[in-house]
Amino acid sequence: MSLIEQFDAPRPPSRDKKPTNRPDPMTPIDELADVYADVPDKHFRYCPGCGLGMAQSALMRAFHRLDLDITQVATAGGSGCYSIMAHYFKSGHVHGSHGRGCAVATGIKMARPELKVLTLQGDGDLLAIGGNHFIHAARRNIDITVICFNNFGFGDTGGQFAPTTPLNSVTETSQQGMPEPAFDACKLAIGAGASFVARTTVAHPVHMTRVLAEAIDWKGFAFVEILQHCHVLWGRRNGMPEAIDMMNFYRDESAFNTPQVPEEERFGTPVYSEDGEQKVNFILGVLHKEERPEFTEEYAKLRAKATADAESRAGA
Repeated sequence: MSLIEQFDAPRPPSRDKKPTNRPDPMTPIDELADVYADVPDKHFRYCPGCGLGMAQSALMRAFHRLDLDITQVATAGGSGCYSIMAHYFKSGHVHGSHGRGCAVATGIKMARPELKVLTLQGDGDLLAIGGNHFIHAARRNIDITVICFNNFGFGDTGGQFAPTTPLNSVTETSQQGMPEPAFDACKLAIGAGASFVARTTVAHPVHMTRVLAEAIDWKGFAFVEILQHCHVLWGRRNGMPEAIDMMNFYRDESAFNTPQVPEEERFGTPVYSEDGEQKVNFILGVLHKEERPEFTEEYAKLRAKATADAESRAGA
């Protein structure tokens, strides 16, 4: 039995779960949009069938699940297909320069630590030009949630390859196949010091909502990779020209993380070939959790100590 067959089978519900007072998870999305979103009546920027709309719906459901006050949420981002998403929320938002989402979010959190701070970023924006900002924010364990919409390339500029493009797959700038190995974004986040790391896909909407809610609620640096299809630019070049083709691809190639999955099998960079062998197994779920001191709280202690020392010297 393959890894996918073994761990993607339905499981009985847990009997240990107790009733909660959480908001109704079946609240219609249009009612949630009235509370959390500010979307146009027409001329929506996402391509038809794009996974970003599904991710945005899951984010609203995560806000609802946590009963967040949207006025106490701040988001930051840079450039990419995803970048309009934050403008469709009622939260405060900084649309910064390319790749600087983590740096901007760090500044917001340091100035207003009481806010829930998120970055909404694409794989190219976050892991290419924004890579240094990402790893150092993770190292500090600052209390922000970094959400990476991974569509295997630079979608907003025509479909060029990016740090997460699967080896051998075809893009606008790798017509004979991607020659470079890809980053495993989750493994990179763990190596940099992230205290919460998870992976999900837009083909698993309930799972995506739960993972996002857990990440937003986490104290410390939380990273969520959302596999989000771009059938228009990556999919059509790799035998999946329709949105449903890529949704099925995510379902077929994914398994949920369990204690039985060895840690070394939770990670790995995908290798893709439309007509040849494929090595594409995405392990979904929370892949890493480690409680560590949170940066803004530690910095506040340091500032208080410095202030007390200064006042002591002044009074001496």
